[in-house]
Amino acid sequence: MAWAGVHTIVNTSRVRTCGIHMQETASCLVRNSPGYWILCYHSKPPSLSEAGDDVIISSVAGLKIFEANPDTKRLYDDLLSNYNRLIRPVMNNTETLTVQLGLKLSQLIEMNLKNQVMTTNVWVEQRWNDYKLKWNPEEYGGVEMLYVPSENIWLPDIVLYNNADGNYEVTLMTKATLKYTGDVSWKPPAIYKSSCEINVEYFPFDEQSCIMKFGSWTYNGAQVDLKHMKQEAGSNLVAKGIDLSDFYLSVEWDILEVPASRNEEYYPCCTEPYSDITFNITMRRKTLFYTVNLIIPCVGITFLTVLVFYLPSDSGEKVSLCSSILLSLTVFFLLLAEIIPPTSLAIPLLGKYLLFTMILVTLSIWITVCVLNVHFRSPSTHNMSPWVRQVFLNWMPRILMMRRTPYSTPEYDDTYMDSGYTNEIDFSFPDSVSDYPLELKGSPDGFESVTSQYKNIREDDARHIPHASVTDSENTVPRYLSPDVISALKGVRFIAQHIKNADKDNEVIEDWKFVAMVLDRLFLWVFTLACTAGTLGIIFQAPSLYDTREPVDQQLSGISPRNYMYPNIEISPEG
Repeated sequence: MAWAGVHTIVNTSRVRTCGIHMQETASCLVRNSPGYWILCYHSKPPSLSEAGDDVIISSVAGLKIFEANPDTKRLYDDLLSNYNRLIRPVMNNTETLTVQLGLKLSQLIEMNLKNQVMTTNVWVEQRWNDYKLKWNPEEYGGVEMLYVPSENIWLPDIVLYNNADGNYEVTLMTKATLKYTGDVSWKPPAIYKSSCEINVEYFPFDEQSCIMKFGSWTYNGAQVDLKHMKQEAGSNLVAKGIDLSDFYLSVEWDILEVPASRNEEYYPCCTEPYSDITFNITMRRKTLFYTVNLIIPCVGITFLTVLVFYLPSDSGEKVSLCSSILLSLTVFFLLLAEIIPPTSLAIPLLGKYLLFTMILVTLSIWITVCVLNVHFRSPSTHNMSPWVRQVFLNWMPRILMMRRTPYSTPEYDDTYMDSGYTNEIDFSFPDSVSDYPLELKGSPDGFESVTSQYKNIREDDARHIPHASVTDSENTVPRYLSPDVISALKGVRFIAQHIKNADKDNEVIEDWKFVAMVLDRLFLWVFTLACTAGTLGIIFQAPSLYDTREPVDQQLSGISPRNYMYPNIEISPEG
């Protein structure tokens, strides 16, 4: 910090009343008398080594010149007593005043994507020559430099054209430095909110290029000619147009390029050109935060879609899983809408990926419903066509490396079914009496009566049973069972036939279930390939992933967080 006035020596005892214990290089502001402030230093300047521990006192610029420096006070009065700060400092009104402009970036405070505003902390360095502020140092005790309030001299009305806030000009009026040659240097700090056109096409692997356009609001190019401080003759471009020596590294952005250019632009209001200096800041986003909090969860949700086809259809949770994934993607869409600006010029990279995932989930729901429909088919509702059986039961399982467990059905004896008795039951009985399991009592007449009784029944049944015959031989027993036994045997036959038909139906049902399994396995591979190809194809579109440029802020910045916290600590290579 610079201070006006010339140092003078006083005895230390005269300022001990300030009650401040001062160490080496320490300073204090002491009120000496009404209207007077003095700055106390405890140091040993090389030119004043004989002063020992005396205190050096100088007047504070902007408050009042210390009476012990009459040359500086007289110079200040002579320069500004008749000075008009409203008039452009040129000897001839047709002359062009050259103003050199530079920008020192101190901090990139914020990049608001939604509002498209970049907030920066900068020092606006301006230099020009004011012929009315020249003096001869020999006439003023060798004073070659003076610090004066900037409100008391002429200042170029340099404003930020693309300002997004209410203050276009510098609000903090710091002191200006005057040299005896008339050169004026003014370096006010400012916090600017500049509008920046955000390109969200590759978000979050994006690069942004924001400009800060400075120019005179009142004077045209013939009155005030703006030039960059590092601009060379014959060229309007400066490769490193922003000073990054005091830049605090950003945690979100890497600065890649900081060129500056001088431009002349004609406006409809005027015939003269207006010159401006445009500073371009090219930034690349540090993607670690968005990779961990957005990209990885989205990729995980995308591959959850594949598991829908691995979940068995009998679980009944396939559609529920798809719906849950779709709901999760909706939440991510809402988060994305809160971050990026509502632009229709481009779809962000992350938005493309979420849209791709949502399409996959929608297709998976549709396919899952179709697979469930196939899984629960039965012979009573659908007949399996031959081509379905050939494709999904023979060809596709081999291609998909699926092996089906054989379905075993119970074996049945179809001898009676093949004998022509389809509607009735035909049973064979012993032909001889000795083989017939009956205990007969009484005379042969009794046997004959029984035989005749059986004969009559057989004749009656022969009319209803095909191919039935009744024998009259007395040496044989008629083939006949009671109606109750026949009814029971018919029931057994019906149950057996029903079980056989049920087994055939189960076989067809198992075929439909296997077709559904083949479809699930087919779409499992299809969606796996689609998710992998889509993820790699969309994410690797970002050019910043292949950008190997070294950030210039890390090269040019002289501020390191460690050096800032421990400025006097040196670390040896041995640790």
